[in-house]
Amino acid sequence: MYYITCLILMALVMVSVGFYTLLERSIMGYMHIRKGPNKVGYMGLLQPFSDGMKLFIKEQFFPKNSNFLVYYICPFLGLIQSLFIWLLFPYYFNCIDFNFGFLFFLCVSSLGVYSLIICGWSSNSIYSTLGCIRSLSQAISYEVSLSLILLGFFLLSDSYNLINFHLVQEMGWFIFFSLPIFLCWFSCSLAETNRSPFDFSEGESELVSGFNIEYGAGGFALLFISEYASIIFMSLLSCLIFLGGDYYSFLFFIKLIILCYLFVWIRCALPRYRYDKLMYLAWKCYLPLSLNYILYFVMLKIMFFYHFFL
Repeated sequence: MYYITCLILMALVMVSVGFYTLLERSIMGYMHIRKGPNKVGYMGLLQPFSDGMKLFIKEQFFPKNSNFLVYYICPFLGLIQSLFIWLLFPYYFNCIDFNFGFLFFLCVSSLGVYSLIICGWSSNSIYSTLGCIRSLSQAISYEVSLSLILLGFFLLSDSYNLINFHLVQEMGWFIFFSLPIFLCWFSCSLAETNRSPFDFSEGESELVSGFNIEYGAGGFALLFISEYASIIFMSLLSCLIFLGGDYYSFLFFIKLIILCYLFVWIRCALPRYRYDKLMYLAWKCYLPLSLNYILYFVMLKIMFFYHFFL
């Protein structure tokens, strides 16, 4: 049953990625005051399947100077990594109960940079190499703040298990007394998933297409799916930690869609950040703030313990 459940989850993640791209293109169409995809199927509902079929049917080409085997395998590694992290999804039945889900998330998410590095290196192009170097430094910088923000909330819930967040937030959501750190968490999630305004691993204006410049057809589709699966999972994690975590209710998935919409909204509203300001933001703003919030949460725990047990 565990294997069947995992296969169903993989299929649903793939379908959700397809419809998320449709949602993104439709929202961007409205924000640009133009029509989005509306021709294939009823109101464009079959557009994601059409795009996926087009990409996977297209002819696969390989750059002459690329490291052929690594170049070919790397998109599959990226997809496996982004799907592997979905094991943390809290099922109501057949759940793999991670008592150390926080540590599992950190381990698997830190592996995401390797697919970017190997893609950039194996393509043997100066643009892809620059893109993978920038994405590596960006991911390392923001992973520190992301981990510290998470650590503060896990200290508050007194458990490393993601499912316990629902029990802790029955009296009130964490976002109500930690709104500034939620905004920091959300911008760190944007940087971790390489989304605008922090999409420096791609950087179309200066790096043509960044680390994936030499990829087309199926390879590009796999990289695309892995990126969007990571975005949906970060939205899910934000709902679990900040917005109640009531994962068995329909309201939970409404909140998940709203957070996914925020990713698209920010892409439409904000231009790309400057790279030196990106690094300044990570090390001079988010890191001190996350450390201070850990002290704040420790103080809350001490006050709670003193009030109820002494």
